[in-house]
Amino acid sequence: MGAPFTRRIRGWLCCVFTAWFVTVASPLSAAVIIQLRVVQGEGTIYPTGSRATRGLTVQVTDELGKPVEGASVSFQLPDSGPTGVFGTGLRSEVSTTNAEGKASVWGMQWNRFAGPFEIKITAVKEQARAGIVSTQYLNDSLAPKAGGQGTFTASHHSRTKWLLISAVGAGALAGVAFSHSSSHAASASAVSVGLQIGNPSIIIGH
Repeated sequence: MGAPFTRRIRGWLCCVFTAWFVTVASPLSAAVIIQLRVVQGEGTIYPTGSRATRGLTVQVTDELGKPVEGASVSFQLPDSGPTGVFGTGLRSEVSTTNAEGKASVWGMQWNRFAGPFEIKITAVKEQARAGIVSTQYLNDSLAPKAGGQGTFTASHHSRTKWLLISAVGAGALAGVAFSHSSSHAASASAVSVGLQIGNPSIIIGH
């Protein structure tokens, strides 16, 4: 039971160590390394009190730049100041990456506090984790304002100008006087001249 027994003990210990390394050490060394980046919606300016129609899209990739599908991505809005809520009414939302490694959130209802704010984004895949922050802006000058956006002023002299232009075109201004300050005197001494312009006719005078 000398040397053969010792060799059997050593062989058994070697098998136990190998099995432990394969089941425990190997998965840790082969853990996925992920990267996270914003691909759409970074730095967007929203009107205060509005709802986001496009939102924010991120992409999760591995250390080689290949998309990571099935990663869990959480989006966290600030608790105070310029912020909002997701469609669930909460300040946090969780999405899963698709085959392109992308995850999106949209439909956020913003509050009425203007200013910049940050959305905290965290991606998790197995034991790997990555985080990033996306800066957004709320601007009250972009919000709809009460009242009209312009005025239109009609000309009160358009009829007078049309008559003057027509009279000049017909060459019939001779002997006709216009006076705003002495309208009664002018009507008392009106010239009895009939002018006919175009068809149908316009007659000035008696």
